[in-house]
Amino acid sequence: MKKAVSMFLALALMAASLTACGSADGGAGDSSSEGVAGETFFIGGIGPETGNNSQYGLAVRNGAQIAVDEINEAGGINGYKIAYDFQDDEGTAEKAVNAYNALKDWGMQILMGAVTTEPTVAVAAETVEDGMLQITPSGSSLDCVQYDNAFQVCFTDPNQGIESAKYIGDAGLAQKVAVIYNSSDSYSSGIAEAFIAEAENQPFEIVSSEAFTNDTSTDFTVQLQKSREAGADMVFLPIYYQEASLILQQADDMGYDPLFCGGDGMDGILGVDNFDTSLAEGLILLTPFIADAEDELTQNFVSEYQERFDEIPNQFAADAYDAIYIIKAAIEQADVTPDMSTEEIGTALIAAMTEITVDGLTGEGMTWEAGGTVNKTPRAVKIVDGAYQAM
Repeated sequence: MKKAVSMFLALALMAASLTACGSADGGAGDSSSEGVAGETFFIGGIGPETGNNSQYGLAVRNGAQIAVDEINEAGGINGYKIAYDFQDDEGTAEKAVNAYNALKDWGMQILMGAVTTEPTVAVAAETVEDGMLQITPSGSSLDCVQYDNAFQVCFTDPNQGIESAKYIGDAGLAQKVAVIYNSSDSYSSGIAEAFIAEAENQPFEIVSSEAFTNDTSTDFTVQLQKSREAGADMVFLPIYYQEASLILQQADDMGYDPLFCGGDGMDGILGVDNFDTSLAEGLILLTPFIADAEDELTQNFVSEYQERFDEIPNQFAADAYDAIYIIKAAIEQADVTPDMSTEEIGTALIAAMTEITVDGLTGEGMTWEAGGTVNKTPRAVKIVDGAYQAM
């Protein structure tokens, strides 16, 4: 019995030692990495690895992993390595908070997340209390940066709506535009509202604006019929790719063939299971990242991503890659060290975020306002022969 108790105590002490040293287990799966407390920067990530928005979450997890590996292989940040742990939130606010707490137990000092808006907002209420720097790669609502510790890599919802309207007007793509949006989703309704407002300044007319909700997101025949009856030659879809794939299919079924246009939530439509990608031919979306761009940074990233994950990266992967390098730039600017407290690190990095300029995959000369929003210019892509093509 004494031997058994002694063995148990030894194992318990070993487990406690690993926890104190920051062994990055914590249920993180493939993306976790080990680190030593006080000698390693612990960066956590949160997003949907499962569920409806898993394409976004997996892309963010993988894109950030490439950046972490590059930085560590190059010697780290000021000589300190990064430990990285990504947790699944299934796209829900409740599970995002659970993931955040698990990452805190792991030793997280900086958060790269969450991926979608509602989880990002929910977690922001936690990070601000802890004084932790939070950078979301893709949470685009202004609510995501309502606290001064939170920053975005992606465009805000209003910015997407305004820039989309300007692009359509400047390029002369349409004369009559219909809008179909999700009124129960802050991302979708935020873009739609800004788009409709900016359309007043553009040489096209909004002829129809029809909403749906999460509970009515499978049948869009009424919205499409009203768009057609109004004579819309373009339908603007500030929605996610899942609903967009259904709209394109149902428009085809009813013989309605307008030009379709969307924002960054449309990125992923070519990967929808059992979707006929020919229906997306000619679809336009505004995005900060184009996978077939010819610059060396993009080509290297795309090549590495394809080799490791056997697919072409989308803009969410690129946003996450940039997010890690943005954190690196802020750490270097603030000259913080991993032996500092989370709040001390956060305070210094928050100040540094408005002082840095970063050239990344999703923008050159990116800078940040004190309110957390990013300054960069969107680019338009068009789906041609089942692939994104720069316009």
